[in-house]
Amino acid sequence: MPVVIFCGGRGSRLKEETEIIPKPLVPIGERPILWHIMKMYYAQGFRRFILLLGYKGDKIKDYFCNYMLYASDFTLSPRAHAAKASFHRRPAEDWHITFVETGLDTQTGGRLRQIESYIKTPFFMLTYGDGVGDIDLKKLIATHREKKKLVTLTGVFPPSRFGEVLLENGDVVGFNEKPARTDVLVNSGFYVVDRSIFTSLRDDNSLNFEKEVLPSLAERRELAVHPHGGYWQCMDTIRDMEVLNAAWASSDAPWKVWA
Repeated sequence: MPVVIFCGGRGSRLKEETEIIPKPLVPIGERPILWHIMKMYYAQGFRRFILLLGYKGDKIKDYFCNYMLYASDFTLSPRAHAAKASFHRRPAEDWHITFVETGLDTQTGGRLRQIESYIKTPFFMLTYGDGVGDIDLKKLIATHREKKKLVTLTGVFPPSRFGEVLLENGDVVGFNEKPARTDVLVNSGFYVVDRSIFTSLRDDNSLNFEKEVLPSLAERRELAVHPHGGYWQCMDTIRDMEVLNAAWASSDAPWKVWA
């Protein structure tokens, strides 16, 4: 089953980074967030990826075309008749990646519509190139099979904007830094989508998946939710990037579900 990843947005709220590279290549540690996302899926049995490119998509192509060089130890003999590299340690990932140019300013629904011919399975996974989590994908798929809707999204409990002050008899006894809210679910951007979704996508590059397609599916009762009580974090701002990098540096990265 393929994993489709939106990789075409401009990432304007990360302008300090995305003036040079596309948002999916903004690093967590030494690797792009896109690598972390793909590793999450790969660790749970997915190896085929379809990347929907747009803004600075050539840099994403360059990264993966040179991935062997980035991820390996090798010896280079540049003076040989044909420069020869001997690789000593190869990447562990057996990935199959399809790169699809979907337009510079195309909206998400318009990008998705363009890959119908690449989808051969009854349903597929869909996500964005800017969010990570410790989501159990088998359970997500099980919910999709059970609900029998066109789309199943993963709902998460977002962290509060403010920390809680913990009181005991009027005294402050501690703090709970930005606890997760339990009164509302938000869309984390991890989906299972039926192939028949393409009949619901009009031929229009301005079609927005989140603002038009999903609300329409909800009105038709064709949208299900899979609640996830674990970790989720997107990278929308510089602060988000700092939070993710701090978690990775401290070896407290819940999305690292691989060995």
